[in-house]
Amino acid sequence: MIMQLVDEAVTAGARLQRACQTVGVTARTLQRWREQGAEGGADRRCGFGAPANRLSDTERRRVLRLVNGPAYRDLSPKQIVAKLADEGVYVASESTMYRLLREAKQNAYRQRSKPPQSTKPPERVATGPAQVLSWDITYLPAVVRGTFFYLYMFQDIWSRKIVGWAVHDREDNELAAELLVDVCNGLGVDSSELAVHSDNGSAMKGATMLATIRSLGVCPSYSRPGVCDDNPFIEALFRTMKYRPTYPDRPFESLDEAREWVAHFVRWYNHEHLHSTI
Repeated sequence: MIMQLVDEAVTAGARLQRACQTVGVTARTLQRWREQGAEGGADRRCGFGAPANRLSDTERRRVLRLVNGPAYRDLSPKQIVAKLADEGVYVASESTMYRLLREAKQNAYRQRSKPPQSTKPPERVATGPAQVLSWDITYLPAVVRGTFFYLYMFQDIWSRKIVGWAVHDREDNELAAELLVDVCNGLGVDSSELAVHSDNGSAMKGATMLATIRSLGVCPSYSRPGVCDDNPFIEALFRTMKYRPTYPDRPFESLDEAREWVAHFVRWYNHEHLHSTI
């Protein structure tokens, strides 16, 4: 019957591929039926059969009654399967239980405690200069093994300009607070409209630094705990600095030498370096 319909359509001017698509068979299937002779002309498509291990409606209701029963209603399917296995009982697989709960619209948080919530941190988007700053502290090796000088640096993430820096012989939140005040005064903008992002180090969250942030009205922003790439702009700046050909291949002899080198780098970075996005 199908071959006859296709033949009539082709005779009337239809394309074979389009005619086969209309009746729901492929051209290769039609060709095989022709090769099988008269017996092959019958439509022997049987569709998709049910799996041999498919659960019956009775078994599906039994699984739902089990997972919603008093002994298991606060457990996840993963825990239910493990607990039943300890008792030598097998009802259904973990994935089957999840599927049945999902089909019954019961795949929800099953414990009495509040479900865990994932919150997206607020995004700071800079549309111009002096809106969002990023800052951090990096180590500069000193001549005495195991000692360092500490470079404090603030960067405008919109223009990539270094807007403030200082080199000290210690890491201290009071020194960071002094530099923040100098940066805000140098930018000449309303501090309440300025956001400052940093990591979660002691210098970033020390008492003096936090008090300075509050007094200036600056909006603080911090990296998420355990997330190492939440402060990418200043980290990229530090990498650019330490991979410069002019970066010393030996430790700095003194604090003045470190400050002099950083001053040369800042002039090059702000006025000569061709910036690109991260």
